[in-house]
Amino acid sequence: MSIITTDPIADMLTRIRNAIGVRKHTVTMPHSNLKEAVAKVLKDQNFVDGYSVDNDASGYKVLTVNINSEDSNARITEIERLSRPGRRWYSSSEEIPVVKRGRGIVVVSTSKGLMIGKDAKQQHLGGELICKVF
Repeated sequence: MSIITTDPIADMLTRIRNAIGVRKHTVTMPHSNLKEAVAKVLKDQNFVDGYSVDNDASGYKVLTVNINSEDSNARITEIERLSRPGRRWYSSSEEIPVVKRGRGIVVVSTSKGLMIGKDAKQQHLGGELICKVF
């Protein structure tokens, strides 16, 4: 059974934040291509161990994010949604914020796909600021 949310990315980030808070190692959520792209960026930047897309018992796709292995702590200290459905936040390449003096990342949705803010600045691409992770 699929649950409809008005902001699926905020739901994804909240599920990850809650799983880290109770020291879970994996979290499962309904799949979407945008959520999978955000999970890929988090994996590429070494904030999570990995992710997988599977089918659940009712035939819907689910996204499983492996936050960390059982013998290590989560590498995400803070994860926050920036652009929301009620208030979209777009930024030019020069105005993309730097998180924690470069130790964190901003995930940006550009015309060439999802990427971190540093890569978007290098390619002179602006876009919608999805979330920040530290």
